[in-house]
Amino acid sequence: QVQLVESGGGLVQAGGSLRLSCAASGRAFSKYAMGWFRQAPGKEREFLVAISWSGRSTTYADSVKGRFTISRDNAKSTVYLQMNSLKPEDTAVYYCAADPDDPYGSKFDYWGQGTQVTVSS
Repeated sequence: QVQLVESGGGLVQAGGSLRLSCAASGRAFSKYAMGWFRQAPGKEREFLVAISWSGRSTTYADSVKGRFTISRDNAKSTVYLQMNSLKPEDTAVYYCAADPDDPYGSKFDYWGQGTQVTVSS
């Protein structure tokens, strides 16, 4: 019973930064673990990062560790992905997802529609 809407994607030059937002409907957002994934053309969906419902625990994929940061504002029912030092290989459709069961995030049952991020060289 949660709907997710991503925003903030766009075109950015290599080395630049972008912040994605994911707004969630549903009053239980504060108890949902959240995650970000991406899918590039011709590639499999890739896990990027997850954050626990409390925001105190995060898990990052090696490919984005040190460059991307996830955060959440439960009062606004919103999760963010701050992306720095962007590379052309970061070009993909980015999706946010919610896990209403495991507070640390293990199975993401709900997905947003995605937002396109394009990084030019």
